[in-house]
Amino acid sequence: MKKSIMALGAALLLGGIASAQKVDFEEYNLDNGMHVILHNDTSAPVVVTSVMYHVGAKDENPDRTGFAHFFEHLLFEGTQNIKRGEWSKIVTANGGVNNANTTDDRTYYYEVFPSNNLELGLWMESERLMHPIINQIGVDTQNGVIKEEKRTRMDNQPYGNFLTVVKENIFKNHPYRWMPIGSMEHLDAATLEEFQAFNKKFYTPNNAVLVVAGQIDVAQTKEWIQKYFGSIPKGETLKKQTYTEEPITQTIKATYQDPNIQIPAIVTAFRTPSMKTRDARVLDLISSYLSGGKSSKLYKKIVDEKKTALEIGAFGLSQEDYGMYIIYGLPMTPFTSADLLKEIDEEIVKIQTNLISEKDFQKLQNTFDNQFVNANANVEGIAESLAKYYMLYGDVNLINNEIDLYHSITREEIREVAKKYLNPNQRLILDYVPSTEKAQN
Repeated sequence: MKKSIMALGAALLLGGIASAQKVDFEEYNLDNGMHVILHNDTSAPVVVTSVMYHVGAKDENPDRTGFAHFFEHLLFEGTQNIKRGEWSKIVTANGGVNNANTTDDRTYYYEVFPSNNLELGLWMESERLMHPIINQIGVDTQNGVIKEEKRTRMDNQPYGNFLTVVKENIFKNHPYRWMPIGSMEHLDAATLEEFQAFNKKFYTPNNAVLVVAGQIDVAQTKEWIQKYFGSIPKGETLKKQTYTEEPITQTIKATYQDPNIQIPAIVTAFRTPSMKTRDARVLDLISSYLSGGKSSKLYKKIVDEKKTALEIGAFGLSQEDYGMYIIYGLPMTPFTSADLLKEIDEEIVKIQTNLISEKDFQKLQNTFDNQFVNANANVEGIAESLAKYYMLYGDVNLINNEIDLYHSITREEIREVAKKYLNPNQRLILDYVPSTEKAQN
């Protein structure tokens, strides 16, 4: 009976995937090079207007890090037709919400409005692109905001700098070696002219994709897009610089002292290939198998069964050029970081040596099916996915068929990719420990 129930559950889940609504979309280019993607969704009277720019931390001058993230804040300061401090007030007064985020690879802005305010959303995003006010008042204001963000989220947060240390050790040549928030000293030293030049170079229609998703009249939407974006001048054609990292062939060891912690952590990190590759998708499955939640192999063994750790976790950081797979743990007294690393290595060796069970393999497939459905469960998620797949993958159709790529991965591939990338001589081992200075006070 139990087996029948499990089979029925799996069939229902797979049936849900098979019947998951296909995301229909239309895409075209404006004469100025801006790419446009439209998705009509009548399920709710809302609309998302979003613009993704192909500029992130990796496009910065190594002596002026933090610019891309800085602009995520700066371009809410105001425009020639939106007074300083009025952006969020306009959005809220018209029943909307808005936000933005920056990664190493891109910057994304969006508004969610009732569908009868679509024209307002398009006008506001065209204003951000065409008429931004970049002056010293705005630069000084956002400089203070970002410094406070760094203090709160990183410098005064327990374990808040471990990703910073991982990146600067894993990458030697690529701009991924610094965090998107950048250096406060670089931002302090930057001139107003440097910020204006950054905007002129990267915030152009031909370096952007505009996505409109929700309850829309397609013909009317196209008219408004042409009205507000069509006359914006094309920018210079950007030649993206490529960076190559030499393979890691010897274990990298590092230590970092954090004054905000009392319990040491062990962090091990592997450099992985571009998220666009098949190997990266296989590594996604491996990451979920080893460390995806409390039912994963590492958590059940190290936290639940052996109780050698207070916490064990991991995540894959997928990026356009390279990625990372990072595992971290907090040892439980009397166990040490070395004990945790030994347990982690044993599980990695198992997946490199043996095929994972059919049961575990089916669980992985079900997990990714569920994630695929959830990613496109609302228009906000659909809008960002459409922008991401165009901008970073070069294939918008992945919004519908990327799950097929995961389904095509075999257990044998999982074993071979683990052997290819997850070896002791290909990683960083970071001892993230309490500050000795604090201990002496």
